[in-house]
Amino acid sequence: MEAMELYRQWLADFADDAETVADLKAIENDPKEIEDRFYRELEFGTAGMRGVLGAGTNRLNIYNVRRVSKAMAKYILTTEDGAQRGVAIAYDSRNKSDVFAKEAALVLAASGVKAFLYESLRPVPVLSFTIRHLNCIAGIVITASHNPKQYNGYKAYWTDGGQMPPESVKGITDRLPETTYAESQPMDEQEAIAKGLLVYIGKEVDDAYIAAIKKLSVNPELAREVGKTLKIVYTPLHGSGNIPVRRIFKEIGMENVYVVPEQELPDGNFSTVRVPNPEEKDAFTLALKMQEELGADLCVGTDPDCDRVGIACMTENGPRLLNGNQIGCVLLHYILSQKQARGELPKNAAAVTTIVSTNMAAAIAKSFGCEMIEVLTGFKYIAEQIHKFETTGCNTFMFGFEESYGFLSGTDVRDKDGVNACMLIAEAASWYKKQYNKTLADAIDLLYEQYGYYGDKVASFVLPGKDGLAKMQTVMAGLRDNPPTDFAGCKVLALRDYQKSTRVCDGVTETLTLPKSNVLYYELEGGAWLCVRPSGTEPKIKLYVNAVSDSAEKTQEMLNAYADAAVKLLEQF
Repeated sequence: MEAMELYRQWLADFADDAETVADLKAIENDPKEIEDRFYRELEFGTAGMRGVLGAGTNRLNIYNVRRVSKAMAKYILTTEDGAQRGVAIAYDSRNKSDVFAKEAALVLAASGVKAFLYESLRPVPVLSFTIRHLNCIAGIVITASHNPKQYNGYKAYWTDGGQMPPESVKGITDRLPETTYAESQPMDEQEAIAKGLLVYIGKEVDDAYIAAIKKLSVNPELAREVGKTLKIVYTPLHGSGNIPVRRIFKEIGMENVYVVPEQELPDGNFSTVRVPNPEEKDAFTLALKMQEELGADLCVGTDPDCDRVGIACMTENGPRLLNGNQIGCVLLHYILSQKQARGELPKNAAAVTTIVSTNMAAAIAKSFGCEMIEVLTGFKYIAEQIHKFETTGCNTFMFGFEESYGFLSGTDVRDKDGVNACMLIAEAASWYKKQYNKTLADAIDLLYEQYGYYGDKVASFVLPGKDGLAKMQTVMAGLRDNPPTDFAGCKVLALRDYQKSTRVCDGVTETLTLPKSNVLYYELEGGAWLCVRPSGTEPKIKLYVNAVSDSAEKTQEMLNAYADAAVKLLEQF
C-alpha cells in the first residue's frame, strides 16, 4: 500500500483519536513528511524498536506499541510456561514512556500473559535484574536511551535478562504481519489487576537490586573512609538514574553528593540539554559549572535510562572529561589490580569488550593474566559471554565495557549498568585519592605511561529518511567493492568483513567466528585500526579510529590523519 493511501487509512481508522488526527492533519500538505511516516513499518529487531514519536507506521506511537506487544504475546503463548512467568516492564522519563509501558502491559494481559509493571520510572539495568529476580519469560523497557527528545523506543529482553536473542525476535517478527491494530486491544486496568494479569512491582525488588550491586564493591571499607571527604556532583540528565544512583552513593558511604538541581527531576523534553547523552560534552555544561563552584573531585552523569555513564575529574586547569574507553580502562585496571592484591583474582578471569573499543583494554588484561574477549558492538554480545561462562565454567566474568560509555562488573544484570558503574567510579576515585592524592584523570595518564598512549576518535554521518537508508547501503557496498589499501599513508594490513565472516591478510582469507554483521574493520600498521559500522538504532554510519604511540601528541596526529582520510573516502560514495 502506498504511503498516501496508508495516511488516509490511518485518518479513517483512528478518527476517534483526536491527538492522532491532529498530528496527521498537521502534515496533510507535506508529502515528504507523509512519505517518511508511512513508507515502511517501524522495524523490530534484537534491540526492539526505536523511532521518532508521532502518528504513522514508521513512527513510535500507541498503536505500534500495542501491535508489537500483541505479537510478543502470541509468541510467548507458544512457550511452555511463558504466560504465567510473565513479562517485566519498566520505563524512563521520555515523553509517552509511562503511557506506552501501561499499554504494553494491558495488551499482554488481554492475551492472558501476566505483566509485572513498575509504577514509576526505572533504569534499564533494574529491568534486566527484575527479569531474573522474578523469573520472567521476557522484559520490556520503554526508552530511547540517549537519543534526542523526539525519539522513544521499545527495548525487548528475554529470560536471561539480556536483550532478546535472534530466535525470539524472529518469533515476534513472524507474527507481526498477521497482527492487526484492531485486535491489539488492551484489557481494562482494574480487570487485569483483579484477574492477577497485571501486578505492580514493589520496592522489594529495588532493595534486592541495590543489595546485589553493593556486593560488587571491591574496597567497601575504603569507600566508606574516603567517602567522608570525596565530593561528587551528579546529574541524572532528567532521567531514571536519580533515585538509584543517589541511593547507591549513600549506601556505600559517599557523604558529599550534590545533584544538579535543574536536571534532577524527570523531563521528557530534556529542556536543559541539546541531547541527554553523557558522551557529549555539552550535556555536562551545568554539572561542570557546579563542579567548579564546589571544587568537587568528581562529576558523574547518566543518560535517561541510566545505562551509560560519563565523568569529569577536577584538575589544576578545571574539570577534565574522560571518554568511554578511558573510563573502561581505569575501571578494568582498578578491579584487576585490587583483586590481584587481595588474592581474589581467579585463574580463569575474563573481561569482555567490543571490536570498536580500545586495544588498551587487552594490554591491561594481559598484564594481569586475564583473558580479554572481543565481541561485536552491542552489550547483548557481552551478556552472551556471561551466559557462556556460567553454563560452561570456562571463565569467571570480571568486567565488560563498550566505548560508548557502558560498563558492567556483575552477573545479576545482563546489560550495561549505570548504577553499578557509578559505584565503581566513586570507589576507584576514593582509592586514587587515598593512595596518591590523585584523580581518575591522573589514573588514565598513569596507565598511558605504563601501557602506551592509546587514543580513539569517533565520527558520525547522519543520513535520515528513506534516502538515508539507501545511502548507507551505497556507502557500505562501495567500500566492499573498492577496499582501500591505506589511510593517510598508513598501510592496511588486513580487512575484516563481518558480513562475509572473512579476514583477508596478504591475500589469505580466514573465517571469522563472530556473528554476521554489516561491519568493515581495517587493521593498520603500528597497532592502529579503523572501523566503519552503520548504527543499529539511528540513521547514521559510525566511523571509529584507534591508534597508539609513545606520546599523546603523536597519537592524536595519527587519529586526525586517519579519520580525515576515512571521511574523504566515504564522501566518494
